Amino acid sequence: MSLAGETGTSSTPPRANAPAHGASVIKSTPNSRGASVVSENIDLVGVKVKEVRPWIQRDIEQAKQCKADAMLQALLQRASCAPETKQPELLQKCLRAVLPVCNGHVSAGGTHSSGVGTALKNYIRPGVENMFYGPFIEATNIALACLEGIKVDGMRTPVPAVDMICQQNDMPMYQMHQTEESTRKPDVVILPLNSACASFGDGKGDKKGKQKDEEKHDTKRKTHMVKNAVAKPSAPLLWTDVLACIEFKRKTKGRTKGISSPPPSYTVTDYIPTKPEFLPVDHLKAGDPTPAPSQAPVQPASDTARPSSGLTAEQPSKGGSSSKRKAADTLESFAKKPRVNPDEPDATVQTGLYAAEMFAANLAVNHLINLIVVDEVMWIWYYDRQGIIQSSGINFIQDLPRFMVLLYALQRFKLEDWGRNKDFLPVQLEGKQCHEFKIKDTELGEVDLLLHTSHDDRVTHYGLQGRATNVIPVTSEALAKKYTHIQDGMVAKIFWGEASRISEPKILDRVKEIAKVHPTVQGHIPELLWHHTFTNPTSAVREALGVPEPTVGSRVLYILVFRKLHSITKLHGKEFFEVWRQCILCHLTLWKEGVYHRDISPGNLMWYWRNGKPIGVLNDYDLSSLANVVGPQGNERTGTVPFMALDLLTAKAQRGEVKHLYRHDLESFMWVFAWVFLRYRQGVLLPRKLRPLDEWATVGAVTCRKEKLAFLEDFYEHQPPDLQTSGSNIDWTLWEFLLECFEVLDIAASDRRGRVRHIRRQQRSTEGVAEQINTEETVSDMDDFLGKFTSTNGWAALSNPSPSQ
Repeated sequence: MSLAGETGTSSTPPRANAPAHGASVIKSTPNSRGASVVSENIDLVGVKVKEVRPWIQRDIEQAKQCKADAMLQALLQRASCAPETKQPELLQKCLRAVLPVCNGHVSAGGTHSSGVGTALKNYIRPGVENMFYGPFIEATNIALACLEGIKVDGMRTPVPAVDMICQQNDMPMYQMHQTEESTRKPDVVILPLNSACASFGDGKGDKKGKQKDEEKHDTKRKTHMVKNAVAKPSAPLLWTDVLACIEFKRKTKGRTKGISSPPPSYTVTDYIPTKPEFLPVDHLKAGDPTPAPSQAPVQPASDTARPSSGLTAEQPSKGGSSSKRKAADTLESFAKKPRVNPDEPDATVQTGLYAAEMFAANLAVNHLINLIVVDEVMWIWYYDRQGIIQSSGINFIQDLPRFMVLLYALQRFKLEDWGRNKDFLPVQLEGKQCHEFKIKDTELGEVDLLLHTSHDDRVTHYGLQGRATNVIPVTSEALAKKYTHIQDGMVAKIFWGEASRISEPKILDRVKEIAKVHPTVQGHIPELLWHHTFTNPTSAVREALGVPEPTVGSRVLYILVFRKLHSITKLHGKEFFEVWRQCILCHLTLWKEGVYHRDISPGNLMWYWRNGKPIGVLNDYDLSSLANVVGPQGNERTGTVPFMALDLLTAKAQRGEVKHLYRHDLESFMWVFAWVFLRYRQGVLLPRKLRPLDEWATVGAVTCRKEKLAFLEDFYEHQPPDLQTSGSNIDWTLWEFLLECFEVLDIAASDRRGRVRHIRRQQRSTEGVAEQINTEETVSDMDDFLGKFTSTNGWAALSNPSPSQ
């Protein structure tokens, strides 16, 4: 269970997978397409989360695309009475049904739909961005009130438990991510009416007397619409309540040219592509306010994405973009470029940051929906752990029926349709937020899990896609009865694993078999107590939307319950070395027996007490593979960047053209040793000014390799300053051992380079020589390589039980 996560500099996130240049066989799993490194490392204990924005941008740049009508059809089907049944006629039926609302012919609860047209006429008037929140919110809320009574055969009625409303925000919203607080400021949000009212302290909006529930509801909604929906909340809104965010941009302040007035009436028409049809990152910064239409996919921005200086999106950052790329929709003339604050995140990136907050606010979120509005065009953005999908634009002024159909569908969404996970029920326990999960089990009857989601030991995730691992303390009556020997407690690991990979429980089954006959493994592996796989692949929506390769990178949700373990970072001195050593020996045996771990990091080296001694545990097998499976599995990078071997941090390796060998994992153990020894004292993380290597956790693979090579060149300069004053012989021994380890690595790398040069001199063709040498590895090679470390003076001294610490 990776606790991975310490962060901090301004650098470029790695690009998505490039094609394998001339490689006929992919030898290892390529770097995950769009799965940001920082997203997986944000919970590395102690590193300040500074580099969020570039990684969110990298994910956004890899967004897939779908047609607006396909997105609307999918949302309507989700809101229908039979969401599992294909109903291709729903969109046309709903487009016809909403026409009376569009044309001002519907009245509901004292609200008349003619107000939609009035609000839209106010919306298109010239002015600055925040002047348009009010008219848009008015149009949306009037439409929602009038759409409630529209009935379409096969569609649900509105969901009272949600009762969505459009609310102005434009105020800071805060959220804690372990020890870091984020600040975001979405323009407009969609949230339940009760939550919107609570932010103004006007939850008592009902009239006195014996009114019917419907009348009370209409009164409460209308009161809030008129009084507060277009006002900034008096108290910060909660991310846990937000159903969707709406981000607004004006291409040019005060511009009206090109925004036509609403037509006198609306009819059902074919979809007309907007200009641009899809919204690229930095479109407003790079292109003309009235660009030509584009059918091209979103292209990556610059190779030097501008990082944020912190979690707060509004803070200015240092450094500039070197991008010369223009958006797919080009500029008519330089003079027409809008003046845009270069430090303000692009609307697509801002909205992605809001999505990251929404994912983090609730447990095991399945998906999210946000909207981006630029002038009169709206784009629907769909996020899940497989990736991001944006729809083509909808001109909600000229094509109001499609906007009304979107609202019609969303109004009928249950909380789970918004992406909330219905299997994890929020509950309060002694004033603390928890989540309850119950499920029938063939062996145990009912398994009851109480997830302590407010606990300080919870490990969270911040990002848009990838495994999104959360590790949460858990209690369970059913499991406590079965596993009476568990005294240290239990944790639940919740993550989105790639569907194409062998599941972690199956790999652990093989690991347990190996442990029965190998003492180096027995007692040194995690104890899996219970697990469950949810049958909700992320590929389903992509198939419905017609997204190419819908199953590539598809993910499913897992929950695994383990015996609670402690991180190796809590140890020091010989106990630290001993746990590290035990994990190395366990790892070697597993590798020889065909279980390839391939993700060595501090969070995966754990321990527990037995007879007064710490026992090392090699943990976390969700990225592992088995020898009997041919070729790489999945689409996700295997390894945590700060600890990956130098050979695996090259651009070639990130394309999947370098085979992941045992020696790469053993090298990772050395980087983990350096990381813990240089950054912790007595099991406590050093203050920021006293600890090195923060930047390793925020840069991409290739840049991290450069950082680590520079580190090796002047490694002696990284001697901890407190060694001279600590008076600790054990710390000196650890330092000297670390020097020996990197000398071994340096000599081994030099030997491999020498072998390549020698063979190339002997052969006319150099093609494949390096690959041949660097992929040859026998059991004897593994033993010999480890032997170079075990034969050092430091290993011998630290393995000797006699000297005291």
